Amino acid sequence: MTSTTTAADATLTIPADVQDLLFREARTANSFSDEPVTEQQVKAIYDLVKWAPTSMNIQPLRALVVRSAEGKRRLLPHIAEGNRVKTENAPLNVVLAADTDFHENLPKVFPHKPDAKNLFSDGEQRARTAKLNALLQVGYFILGVRAAGLAAGPMTGFDAAGIDGEFFSGNAWQSLVVINVGKPGDDPWFDRLPRLDYDEVVTAA
Repeated sequence: MTSTTTAADATLTIPADVQDLLFREARTANSFSDEPVTEQQVKAIYDLVKWAPTSMNIQPLRALVVRSAEGKRRLLPHIAEGNRVKTENAPLNVVLAADTDFHENLPKVFPHKPDAKNLFSDGEQRARTAKLNALLQVGYFILGVRAAGLAAGPMTGFDAAGIDGEFFSGNAWQSLVVINVGKPGDDPWFDRLPRLDYDEVVTAA
């Protein structure tokens, strides 16, 4: 792998090779080897992801890990046709969801405010809060996968209502992203597409 480090590296604390691993050389994989992703790897990823910031420490992200043939059989019909083959061939699929009943955990995760749960009595507000904060955690999940030396293939091309009905009918989870996880396979990368430059994105006030 060719390094793409820049002169800006010296302004950052983490080493250039870690910058490359997590950001510059990390890619969305479109094919995967058959090397399995272990439960220990998933646990290690989560042990990084759990430190993501969320409002009032609500931590609404939930994850459904799919690796069995039966799990894939249930998942694949809800994946967009163009994403189906790579999803089937990935050693691990993770459905990341927002738990709209996150407030039930507030006595544990926000213990210094005993009445915090009462702030989320409005179901619509609670769902918006859950989705926003879970999406912050999704970004951390992708970085966690990269930190484990694995490739992530995040997808939003799927029938969310179908997945929710198939897997989450007994709880308050709402699917957000499906991520294929594993070691890259044959010809896994599309051509790198351009990124916007700093001056195109950042303004000052």
